[in-house]
Amino acid sequence: MPNQSRPKVKKSRALGIALTPKAVKYFEARPYPPGEHGRGRKQNSDYKVRLLEKQRLRAQYDISERQMARAYDRAKKAEGKTGEALVVELERRLDALVLRSGIARTIYQARQMVVHGHIEVNGGKVDKPSFRVRPDDIVQVRERSRTKVPFQVAREGGYDTDGETPRYLQVNLKALAFRLDRDPNRKEIPVICDEQLVVEYYAR
Repeated sequence: MPNQSRPKVKKSRALGIALTPKAVKYFEARPYPPGEHGRGRKQNSDYKVRLLEKQRLRAQYDISERQMARAYDRAKKAEGKTGEALVVELERRLDALVLRSGIARTIYQARQMVVHGHIEVNGGKVDKPSFRVRPDDIVQVRERSRTKVPFQVAREGGYDTDGETPRYLQVNLKALAFRLDRDPNRKEIPVICDEQLVVEYYAR
C-alpha cells in the first residue's frame, strides 16, 4: 500500500497540484512548496524535473512505485506513444474509474470503497483497486452497500464537483453504476501531467 502518512495539503503543495477538493483552497492561497524555503528560487536539474512529473502522476492515482513501473512496462508494449498509453493504462484502474464516475469524492475514498468490498464488476465483487476495467464492463456498488452514507451522497450527486463526466464512461448515479464504453483518449483524461517527461524518467 502507498504511504499516506504525509498530509494531503502539504503533499499537494509540494507537487504543485491539488490532490483533494479540500486541498484546492489551500493550494490557491499558498501556491508554493511547503516549508520556510518554499518560496525561494530553486535550481531544477533535468532529472529533478522528470522525477517530479513522475511523482505527480503517481500521486494523482495514489499508486506505489512498483505499480507505476509495471504500468510503464505494459505501456511500452502498447501501440502509439508510450506516455499516452501509460496514462490510459492508469485510468483503466478500477479505483480511478470509481472516482471519475462520481461515486467517490477522492482517489483515496475510491480506493477504500474497492478495498472494503463495496464494488462489483459484471456482478462479481472486486476488492483490488488495481483491477483493470475493460470496455463494456459494468461497475456498480453492491446491493448490500447502497444504504451506506457515502453512497447515498454519491447517488444525489454530492461528489460530482465539476459536473462533467468523461466521455468514455456511461454513468447512472441513481443506480450507483457505470460502464466503460471504450478505452479513454489521453486528452479526455483529467490528469495534470506531461507524460513525455515520465517516459524520459523511466528511459534514462
